[in-house]
Amino acid sequence: MNGKEFIKALNNIIEEKNISKDIVIEAMENALASAYKKNFNSKTNVCVKINEKTGDIKVYRYFVVVDKYDDGSESVNEEGNTIKLPPEINRDAQLLLEDAKEKYPDIKVGERIEEEVTPADFGRLAASSAKQVLTQKIREAERSSIMEAFKDKEGEMMLGLLAMEDAKNYYIDLGKTRAILPKSEMIPGEVVKMGTSLKVYITKVEETTKGPLILCSRKHYGFVKRLFETEIPELADGTIVLYSVIREPGVRSKVAVYSTDPRVDAIGSCIGERGGRIANILKELNGEKIDLIPYSENPEEFIASALSPAKNVTVNIIDNVKKEALAIVGDDNLSLAIGKKGSNIKLASRLTKYKIEVKTLSQINEEGNK
Repeated sequence: MNGKEFIKALNNIIEEKNISKDIVIEAMENALASAYKKNFNSKTNVCVKINEKTGDIKVYRYFVVVDKYDDGSESVNEEGNTIKLPPEINRDAQLLLEDAKEKYPDIKVGERIEEEVTPADFGRLAASSAKQVLTQKIREAERSSIMEAFKDKEGEMMLGLLAMEDAKNYYIDLGKTRAILPKSEMIPGEVVKMGTSLKVYITKVEETTKGPLILCSRKHYGFVKRLFETEIPELADGTIVLYSVIREPGVRSKVAVYSTDPRVDAIGSCIGERGGRIANILKELNGEKIDLIPYSENPEEFIASALSPAKNVTVNIIDNVKKEALAIVGDDNLSLAIGKKGSNIKLASRLTKYKIEVKTLSQINEEGNK
């Protein structure tokens, strides 16, 4: 491949991968300078220049003219201006003014002299180094592109393809990259098949030394929240507000909503015509139950609703500061209010932010008679 063919191929890759040409050229020049020193046992200061039109690659040894050898202090040129040499200009790269004038009579302190030292067989080394640099820059550009595409996706729901799995994780193809869905973040009991589409909630997007790390979940409460926002248009336009979502994955979620328009029923809108909207959400949750709770600023009303599916609940606020409440239910509703292994009362407490104790009227009467 000649120089022009090299530049043409380089330009095609840069355009295809959307990489900065200046960054690639500079990286290649630096890499070739290092390769020259290593392969030709050179301790001198050299630079490499790539002609972006012809593709020609040349190596130059360079010197900076000084009035005295610089040990890190400042030099002064003939105009009286102070010159501070950069740290890479070591003793070997400095040439005294009196010596430089023998070959370049008009040379001044601070000017740079370059002498070409390109080896005859440098082309093979250049091709190898160019390939390494391009591979590295393409990888960096792809990582940057992925981070740019996903940096705002944390906390969002995405649709991906179940691409592969190992002992601990599923890997979800999101187009530009694959996200990791730990098996511990699946909804308990659900079974999935390779190659099928899967909705996931993005919990983390992070740049690592190995590239972008994207973690996702189907157990996170945010997954339920995003399902509602996708399915119910009134949440998007603000007619209905989703106050809070509390979840025990695979068992039950409690979703508190309210309407900003008295003409719109928040619960009815979430259920949808013939239950169509809530059915679509439930289908995604592998049998997990959902309690739709009408949010109320009145804590008694809110707590009573939060204990659904229990009915006919009477609530007394014991301590508003400590957030303690007593819920009184009929004997036939006690098990519903508490839930299996106490799950319902725990979810209701988390939703309302009240510590709730549930008792039946008969229990209260028995305590009063003691």
